Amino acid sequence: MDGESQATPQRILLVTGLLGAGKTTALRVLEDLGWEAIDNFPIRLLDRLLETESTGTGHDTAPLAIGFDSRTRGFDPAWIIERVKELSERPDLDVTTLFLDCAGRELERRYNETRRRHPMSEDKPVGTGIAAERELLAPLRRWADMVISTTSYSSNDLQQAIRQQFGEDSPQQLTITVSSFGFARGTPPLADLVFDMRFLDNPHWDETLRPMTGQDKAVGDYIRRDPAFDEAYTRIRDLLLLLLPRYRAQGKAYVHIAFGCTGGRHRSVFTAETIASALRDAGFSPTLLHRNLGSRAADLLEGSRR
Repeated sequence: MDGESQATPQRILLVTGLLGAGKTTALRVLEDLGWEAIDNFPIRLLDRLLETESTGTGHDTAPLAIGFDSRTRGFDPAWIIERVKELSERPDLDVTTLFLDCAGRELERRYNETRRRHPMSEDKPVGTGIAAERELLAPLRRWADMVISTTSYSSNDLQQAIRQQFGEDSPQQLTITVSSFGFARGTPPLADLVFDMRFLDNPHWDETLRPMTGQDKAVGDYIRRDPAFDEAYTRIRDLLLLLLPRYRAQGKAYVHIAFGCTGGRHRSVFTAETIASALRDAGFSPTLLHRNLGSRAADLLEGSRR
């Protein structure tokens, strides 16, 4: 019985990083995933907390996520690193440290948007406080097992990243997202595979098709008439049918396949719809998303006509 109780060590995830980089969002998602989450934990009480955890019977070993940052009482990066090194040597614990980073300009934008004062800026500009905090946290960032930069992430992007890294992943399950987007409005930051469909003839320059989208039959017929479409589609489909089972066999839980065109309304939408249909025919169950389907058609975004 003792051997069985020690077979599965308690999973401990320490979540830290720059203020405003998304710690609270990450902990909220972890809680949704079945982790027991504690935010703003006095890090010097870590030993006492883990001693309490270790007195359990071993039957309720829910993973534990502990959030702390530079505001936490007793925050000392050097001490934290040394203490976690010691804890990592315990056979009953599996300790991982996640550091959430973000570029200074984006953090300044977030602070200005919420009108919050950075705790380390005092009466100086918010950028001064961010720089001081970054310098303080530098040793912890270098040492962390995992670093996620949220500079270009929306809240939903960060949630997806956390789910990909820490969700229960089974080789028998693979969550597939097929999406369309417009390069003119930015590339999806979390896409695993990105296909650029801007080599195809652009329906935007047909005045009849311009108000339509890739979900309309007339647009699809126009794209299919491009001599390059059939071969490109077939090769992409066959590549995905080769890769997806291998991703699943390797234990990957999430795969995001993104198709882009200039505005995200015609070529990428039609290709994403067609590929998603082919994947369903092959036995997969992809989720289909169109990021810029409702965006306004604009000649300026589409560039010059060929």
